[in-house]
Amino acid sequence: MSDLPEGVERRAFEGDERLATRGEPHYGEPTDGEYRAWNPDRSKLGAMLELGMDTGLVGDEAVLYLGAASGTTASHVADFAGPTYGVEFAARPVRDLLDAAEPRENLFPLLKDARKPETYAHVVEPVDAIVQDVATRGQAKVATANAEFLREDGRLLLAIKARSEDVTRDPADVFDDALAELESVYEVLETRRLTPHHDDHLGVVATPR
Repeated sequence: MSDLPEGVERRAFEGDERLATRGEPHYGEPTDGEYRAWNPDRSKLGAMLELGMDTGLVGDEAVLYLGAASGTTASHVADFAGPTYGVEFAARPVRDLLDAAEPRENLFPLLKDARKPETYAHVVEPVDAIVQDVATRGQAKVATANAEFLREDGRLLLAIKARSEDVTRDPADVFDDALAELESVYEVLETRRLTPHHDDHLGVVATPR
């Protein structure tokens, strides 16, 4: 299993060993002192770490999080990362994301559309990692459009949701098409299905070409 980033640990919660970060609880997760459990069933990045994918994360990176939603995963990322820019299109979950950011001075919620990076390019600095979890068609296109923010040696950590692309197609075909589009901009380093934590999802680790 790949090393975990500094600031992410395995700790016992209610008798079970789980991933954990140190920070204020946000969504009712189990806690143990300063530590909060990171549930891979509620987090695509958590599932990637739980399954041993080599994310390249070491801790203290600048991160652009696309599809931050209510901040479940983004709050864990901000617990161990540096500046964390959370992009979310829907206003309702951004209210929860703002709550997650209140005790985390390094988490910056952005009510923006990840398909339009030009609308936040003036805010986001170059980053070491892009974490993407968007439920929309054209997920590979979103990743390629945001590649401008990623440093040369950075990592794209992407969860491709087959059912968000096309519910009628075989997920394997959806994944193949998305990877082919990604490879115009990125070198794909690793892929893995995120079962049993998330059905019809493919975890992808890539780096800019």
